[in-house]
Amino acid sequence: MTQATTPPDVARTRRAAVAEAAERLEVAARTGVPCRPVRDLIGTDDVEHAYAVQQRLTARRLAEGARVVGRKIGLTSPAVQAQLGVDRPDFGVLFADMDVTGLAEVPSGRLLQPRTEAEIAFVLGADLDEGPLDADQVRGAVEYAVAALEIVDSRIAGWDITFGDTVADNASSGLFVLGETRSTLAEFEPVAAAMRMTLDGEVVSEGTGAACLGDPLAALAWLARTAREVGDPLRAGQVVLSGALGPMAPTPPGSVVVAEIGALGTVTATFSRRDA
Repeated sequence: MTQATTPPDVARTRRAAVAEAAERLEVAARTGVPCRPVRDLIGTDDVEHAYAVQQRLTARRLAEGARVVGRKIGLTSPAVQAQLGVDRPDFGVLFADMDVTGLAEVPSGRLLQPRTEAEIAFVLGADLDEGPLDADQVRGAVEYAVAALEIVDSRIAGWDITFGDTVADNASSGLFVLGETRSTLAEFEPVAAAMRMTLDGEVVSEGTGAACLGDPLAALAWLARTAREVGDPLRAGQVVLSGALGPMAPTPPGSVVVAEIGALGTVTATFSRRDA
């Protein structure tokens, strides 16, 4: 009698795939050489496995001494979704060393394939870990908002990404710059904000708050619920980048990007001309 073949250990196989995907992305980040997509390992839209890769990379960074300062919401704008061929939002982790607001120039040498998008940044004054986490609750949790530029990046060559690839790659995160003008939500309505972004003096992106999941506060509420579901809720003091208010634009070394977002005023990013 022929003995039945033992089925593969699915859990072990999946853990190995997650580990290999994380290693591929980590090597690309460390060497500055973009890698091939990781969807061959984790699939194109397997949410669980994509976030497992992201969490593995986050744990590695934390073990090395990195500090989490907030989250970014990605893929909220229909224009950006169309640019990347995806159809749903995602989120990633913001680390302290990603905030280059205080630098005279954005260090181009830290980036592989940068693109920049204009966003609203919310700074939280209260935890978002209990309750319905609806638009009213998250509005009350926002201490203030500022204009922001998110410099997205991809460790994957040619931005050849699916949903699974970008989630695994920390939602294609890079760096970010925050504006100086702080407005409370009593003074400023995110959904009505008009955005205009220029690159070297030419308009490259325009939009409104309504382009961000219909309302940036709706995006924040989505993130609050999702973060709580994964066991890592949003906390007071954290920065949340809302997601793009319009299309993103490639920003190579030497670029100067300026975004104006309604009452939040302007925010500028000047990219270094040489590796830094």
